[in-house]
Amino acid sequence: MSVAEELRRRLLGLVGDAELRRLSPGLALAVSFAVGSDAVALVFADGHVTVDTVVEGDVSIVADEKAWRQVLSSPPPPRFHSFTAWQIANPDFQVGGEPLRIAQARAALERIVELLVGETASRPSPYLRDMAQLSGRYHPMLVGETSFQVYCDHAGQGVPVLLLHTAGADSRQFLAQTSDVELARDYRMYGLDLPFHGRSLPPDDWTGEPYRLTAEIYKSWCAAFIEQVIGEPALVVGCSMGAAMALVMAADRPDLVRGAVALEPPFRSPGRRNPYQNHVAVHGGLHNGAFVRGLMSPTSPIACRRRASWIYSQGGPGVYPGDLAFYSDEFDGAEVAPRIDAARTPVALLSGVYDYSATPADGARLAELIPGALHVVMDGIGHFPMTENPDHFRRYLLQGLEHARSRAA
Repeated sequence: MSVAEELRRRLLGLVGDAELRRLSPGLALAVSFAVGSDAVALVFADGHVTVDTVVEGDVSIVADEKAWRQVLSSPPPPRFHSFTAWQIANPDFQVGGEPLRIAQARAALERIVELLVGETASRPSPYLRDMAQLSGRYHPMLVGETSFQVYCDHAGQGVPVLLLHTAGADSRQFLAQTSDVELARDYRMYGLDLPFHGRSLPPDDWTGEPYRLTAEIYKSWCAAFIEQVIGEPALVVGCSMGAAMALVMAADRPDLVRGAVALEPPFRSPGRRNPYQNHVAVHGGLHNGAFVRGLMSPTSPIACRRRASWIYSQGGPGVYPGDLAFYSDEFDGAEVAPRIDAARTPVALLSGVYDYSATPADGARLAELIPGALHVVMDGIGHFPMTENPDHFRRYLLQGLEHARSRAA
């Protein structure tokens, strides 16, 4: 069977997918897939999806036979595994169409590629997790003259660990870790929702202006939480934007940081901005959930990937792009990393092979600038390791924690 025939066969097999219908309410367009001059299209209309021979789609995806073979392999290599990877990180694909229309269709487009690639089912976990061991509560936190009420999930005993979520998300990303019974025997974990995120509301004096995060604001929040809530220096474990802040805290506030474990640490990450992350013509929940869905590994269980995306579908308007003011626009690993003294504040850098936002190459560049830092490349992992595949990620997390904890001790 030719590549074009196999592509058509797989497209025919996905037209009845219930999740594809859920992610495309009101969508009316054609998406064409071309293998050279051979094209087939998926047509969305009136709540139905059909396969047609339309060559010119509202959205067009063109690649040669070699690239499509990579997509249809099991599993596909990094950058061949998702629509957004094709669009912004893979020059073997040409994606055409009006940007607004692509944004409106992004959730459907990501689901189409998931189905083309094939899903990974969940397996019973070998690790004991108990959500009942969590206790959640609000804490008053004073930063300068501004009072916040921040929400935090608590679990465990022993070495304190502050968990920092990704841009536009919240601490539910760490539920697999805070509910981990064995982890809770050794670590006192604090899953913090930053102000404006998750269950932490904006402060009372917020006047409704656009939310915009800076390194100084973020650092002041973390320092206040460690000082006023945790009450002693902590290990800081952060992912993506949280990884960037873990490194900033290690550089600027080593008095508060026992060690840092940076998950998916960026060097610089300018490619995460998208004008449709907060746009009146685009459903923010559908778009942002899909925009991050494309950053996950195709080998991560589909149920976990759905939950990771679900968290992003619930963010406040403008919060995700507001976080990117720090993560994509301001953070510079070349400036921050050399200021870290890993002999005093040990650093572990954990990079997933499927992450095209904060790549293993980024982690390696940071490690070169932080003598003594541990850098580990995580096989089969994307941008959200703690959420998208917590069982597979667990051994990497333990390696990072043990490095930070032993050096700190």
